Amino acid sequence: MHFVIMGCGRVGSTLALSLEEAGHDVAVVDQSASAFRRLGRGFEGRRVKGIGFDRDTLKEAGIEQAYAFAAVSNGDNSNILAARVARETFGVEHVVARIYDPRRAEIYQRLGIPTVATVQWTVDRVVRRLMPQGSVPEFIDPSGQIALSEVSIDRSWVGRRLAAMEEASGARVAYLTRFGQGVLPGPDTVLQEGDIVRFLSTTDAIPTIERVLADAPPHE
Repeated sequence: MHFVIMGCGRVGSTLALSLEEAGHDVAVVDQSASAFRRLGRGFEGRRVKGIGFDRDTLKEAGIEQAYAFAAVSNGDNSNILAARVARETFGVEHVVARIYDPRRAEIYQRLGIPTVATVQWTVDRVVRRLMPQGSVPEFIDPSGQIALSEVSIDRSWVGRRLAAMEEASGARVAYLTRFGQGVLPGPDTVLQEGDIVRFLSTTDAIPTIERVLADAPPHE
């Protein structure tokens, strides 16, 4: 498949090399020709010097044949503008924009433009590892109403069925990680020591879910 990447910084160059190593065709766009040195001599894709939201530049990069487009330069406005041009002008279905300001990311996410807010992504994961409970969702849908969250569970739940946790918390178990492997639970799946459980719920229900699962289960 053909991928177009705007921005040849550390993220863009790493992404380009990873995609090429996976066997894909890649074009990288950057305003600075010197930025392409990050790709190394072995990079076989296209290096296109120009503005990433300019239509002619994007055409030179093969945007009309692109499976996906990633705007990962160091400018929020440029990334969003380029992402919109790729999607709305050239009809690229798979588009993502790197955004530094998480407040902007929420706005564009609600407009249907997928974003990666790098600062907020890092902060969220640091907080999740510092806090006693997993109060920071791993994923929130574009409407802001549905969340996927890793929740801290009291050890007294070990040996109980996940279905009992769902009934008590009102949340749905999406999947669990057991011995480093993802597991899709069945109706009789039992919580084991060391399991990491992710729940799907409404965002406003997360505090209640955490409170319920941080306590011992009700007597059956």
